[in-house]
Amino acid sequence: MEYILAIFSIIFLNLLRINFMVAQGNTLSGVTDYCDVVGGKIWYIIYGAEKSGTPLVCIHGGPGATHDYLLTINELDGDRPVVFYDQLGCGRSDKPDNDSLWTVERYTKELGTLIKHLGYTEVFLLGHSWGTILATELYFTKSVKVRGMILSGACISPDLFVKGARSYLSALPDNYRKVISNCEKIKDFNNASYTEAMNYYYNLHLCRTTPWHPLLLESLNNINSKIYTYMWGPSEFTATGTLLNHNRINDLQKISVPVLYTSGEYDEATPEITKMLSDLTPDSKIVVFKDASHNHHLEKTEEYNYIVKSFIEKTETDKDTR
Repeated sequence: MEYILAIFSIIFLNLLRINFMVAQGNTLSGVTDYCDVVGGKIWYIIYGAEKSGTPLVCIHGGPGATHDYLLTINELDGDRPVVFYDQLGCGRSDKPDNDSLWTVERYTKELGTLIKHLGYTEVFLLGHSWGTILATELYFTKSVKVRGMILSGACISPDLFVKGARSYLSALPDNYRKVISNCEKIKDFNNASYTEAMNYYYNLHLCRTTPWHPLLLESLNNINSKIYTYMWGPSEFTATGTLLNHNRINDLQKISVPVLYTSGEYDEATPEITKMLSDLTPDSKIVVFKDASHNHHLEKTEEYNYIVKSFIEKTETDKDTR
């Protein structure tokens, strides 16, 4: 899962170090529009809309983030449409003030509505972090034909995700470990020292590039922290929100399409847990990116896109030869 208000201090520091010119040229090269969903309208953009290959629909994390940090994946539009969208309450989409809308069920239905609105009869799904919950949930509804899934920084069980994310705490400097422990005991998540400790952790396990990628900064600068806190919690490894009890571990064996799991060597969604998920998923493989973290698609963009492209092409070829 990505992001919390506490990391805005990192955003500010990164903005001082780079010329913050963000992907507006990319946006202008795609086809944009809105789709009506329960609760309002969601914004989407399609790259390679005219291409004939099976569309790839990309699902951003958060909850509460935006599509922007996934935009490096638009390089896969050479032979297929690549779709990005902002979930309701996020980015360029409508932002109703109604907590009853922030549910896995509604967000899953929203994704299905978008795909049907676009007229796609079959798709590949690429989910990142919280987006992997929506990808798998849509698959299980059987409301859309899914040819294959790419699950990056997978969060199939938030409880398990948090256990993995917390496994890194023991390696933090003593002062940060103490601050985190003390602040969590008294639920003082706005403490400046807690923020400093979070920032140290995020630079290791959320994104390891210096400065952070401008597309990631764009998403963080526009995050809906209310949705993030309501559904997830105060930090990446402290989940107190409505997602905490979500768990599809026991259903992974029911997935019958090819699945590619990806993780970074230092990912919050740890390689060990990701391998366990892959072992439970019948037709799946796992790729771990060396010296990368949760946003490994930004840290290792060329390698990541090549692996995803190869997976999609192999899946299409295997199906066509059956």
